[in-house]
Amino acid sequence: MSRILSGFTVVALAVAADQLVKRLVVEGLGLGDAIEILPFLAIFHARNEGIAFSMLNGLDGLGLAAIAALVLVFVLWLWWNTPADRRLTQFGFAIIVGGAIGNLIDRVSLGYVVDYILFHTPVWSFAVFNLADAFITVGAALILLDEFLLGRRRKREGAEPS
Repeated sequence: MSRILSGFTVVALAVAADQLVKRLVVEGLGLGDAIEILPFLAIFHARNEGIAFSMLNGLDGLGLAAIAALVLVFVLWLWWNTPADRRLTQFGFAIIVGGAIGNLIDRVSLGYVVDYILFHTPVWSFAVFNLADAFITVGAALILLDEFLLGRRRKREGAEPS
């Protein structure tokens, strides 16, 4: 029960943080407006009508919401079937789910996702993204770290000397 409660808490905090920052951006910046934070980082109010990095932006909001919901169900299934002692993976799944729900809320209520983080130089810029996208990316990285690096260590430590 504590695993479910702590996981739910992480998900709720991720969704709340994501939605709060998006609201501040929407209320504080006009669409297409930017605030330079650092020479390579800006808050830039954008709408993502596709999925990650604006892929599939020709599909309607409901179709993208359905795809996102299916992916979310699959991630929930993976999370549920992950052993409780894999704490890093458990946390990774929780922030992925929180990020996915945050973007799904936008997709269903607005028909697009609010993006606002822009890394750039004078000649190059990275895709605009948001906190939910960062949660999803960091969560996936934590799961990979746990699986490939820490998982191998656990196997070595558990192996009996011959």
